[in-house]
Amino acid sequence: MKVLIVSDTHRKNENYFKVLQIHKPDLVIHCGDVEGSEHILAQAADCPVQIVLGNNDFFSSLPRELDLKLGPCKVWVTHGHNYYVSMGNQFLKQEAAARGADVVIYGHTHRPVVDQGGGVTAVNPGSISYPRQEGHRPSYALMEVEGKEVHFHIEYV
Repeated sequence: MKVLIVSDTHRKNENYFKVLQIHKPDLVIHCGDVEGSEHILAQAADCPVQIVLGNNDFFSSLPRELDLKLGPCKVWVTHGHNYYVSMGNQFLKQEAAARGADVVIYGHTHRPVVDQGGGVTAVNPGSISYPRQEGHRPSYALMEVEGKEVHFHIEYV
């Protein structure tokens, strides 16, 4: 199973559409800040799309968080702004462990991260539209599940 993980598109969706065509995922997880374009993002994908509420998704009925089972992993998805992720992901990883999650997927910082220490894997795809990391390259993550094997990769547009 190939899972495309994106975040913080902020209504600038061109790179998202390109990446969908390149990877043809089995599932898309969007970590929030779609700013009203959730229907367009879902319609463009030829697979299920799960989207959580971001801090800029005003008046949206998107879920605040999601719990998913992907292969052997219990995955918790949140935008992250309610868990102080701008100051690091330690609090978020502690919360994920307390919830029994193996993986936490989040956004908000616009900086890509795969942090596999401490019993919980934290994945932030960065922003496919407005990157903030050094080099400012639009980024996303891929989660590949093959049986009991799970791999995460940060990719760049």
